[in-house]
Amino acid sequence: MTKFSKDPKEIFQEIVKDYRGIFADHLKSIILYGSAAGKDYRPGQSDVNFMIILSDEGIDHLDRTFEILGKWRKSKVAIPLFLTRNYVERSTDVFPIEYLNFQLNHILVYGEDMLKDLSFDKALIRIQCEREIKGKLLLLREAFLESAGKGRTLKEVISQSMQAFLAIFNALLFLEGMEIPHERRSVIRSVCENYRMNKVLFEKLLDIREQRINPKEKELGEIFKEYLHEVRGLARVIDELGGSYVTE
Repeated sequence: MTKFSKDPKEIFQEIVKDYRGIFADHLKSIILYGSAAGKDYRPGQSDVNFMIILSDEGIDHLDRTFEILGKWRKSKVAIPLFLTRNYVERSTDVFPIEYLNFQLNHILVYGEDMLKDLSFDKALIRIQCEREIKGKLLLLREAFLESAGKGRTLKEVISQSMQAFLAIFNALLFLEGMEIPHERRSVIRSVCENYRMNKVLFEKLLDIREQRINPKEKELGEIFKEYLHEVRGLARVIDELGGSYVTE
């Protein structure tokens, strides 16, 4: 097993062997999701994320995974999401954005694909979009003040928050019935064009997250202020869409 896999598919067989060895027939599915399942995967930088679906009995024995989790963490494999079928089926109304993103970017590794047939209520997605965007706006303001304008802190906040906004952006395109691209930059361009947002700014924020550029502290401060302005505008737009999606 190499430390970092250039292609996550290289470790599928061993992952299945390890978890089958622990859970046997209580293992229902293993699903790769996130950047490692798409074109944005960057070996050594991107985490490899798995969703592991267990039976109701199997989920009660997660302590059996301690040794395996430690083994795979060394290879940049994140602690998996351990779920049951019932939990998945009954959570799309509470976490529609999360499950939409799982569905958009996943590869079935073992067992049954429990994501492919999930459906989503646009009204619930719009509500979560509004909640997430307004919540992120408050957190960004707080982080900006706590940073006191220090560049290193601002870069960390940008990196973490952009990951969340990319998931929200996918949901925004879903609301509009638009095709959702598989690459982050294409998602950003589509959302910015549709919602009249600053495309150059958000591509720059992604460049910061991916460590493609390293702006000086003063420039970072200006970028962050523009970031706050754009998110505030987006929150206003999503709020105005309140009556556009009616639950069936």
